[in-house]
Amino acid sequence: MPKLTLEQANKIIEVAFAKAREMKVKPLAIAVLDEAGHVKSLQREDNASMLRNDVAIGKAWAAVGMGVASRTLLERAKGNPQFFGALSATARASSFRRPGGGDQGQGRHVIGAPAPRAARARRTRRSAWAGITAAGLAFG
Repeated sequence: MPKLTLEQANKIIEVAFAKAREMKVKPLAIAVLDEAGHVKSLQREDNASMLRNDVAIGKAWAAVGMGVASRTLLERAKGNPQFFGALSATARASSFRRPGGGDQGQGRHVIGAPAPRAARARRTRRSAWAGITAAGLAFG
């Protein structure tokens, strides 16, 4: 199975930041985690709020840990809040069930998860997709 490289992780962030600036998204943080949930690369833009890194890591961590996009986790949590509450406690609150982390195609091997964190989920997701594509990786 392919492994996410540091070069790819940094490319995701570089291009995602450029796309976010093009779309005039507020300053954001992007965490890119590997398949084991370890931070491969993490950057927070100037003037991004102090919690952006933690939230970005939590969203990506949840996506990698469960093997699905965080948008999917949010939908699942609505139908089973007790399980997801227990999951957050087990994960020591490292897991956030918010849209924006770990977009990948169904049936694909998860090699990591980028999670941009800013105010507008749809626009930040587009910035992450631009970065993923530029790094030569697939997304779903």
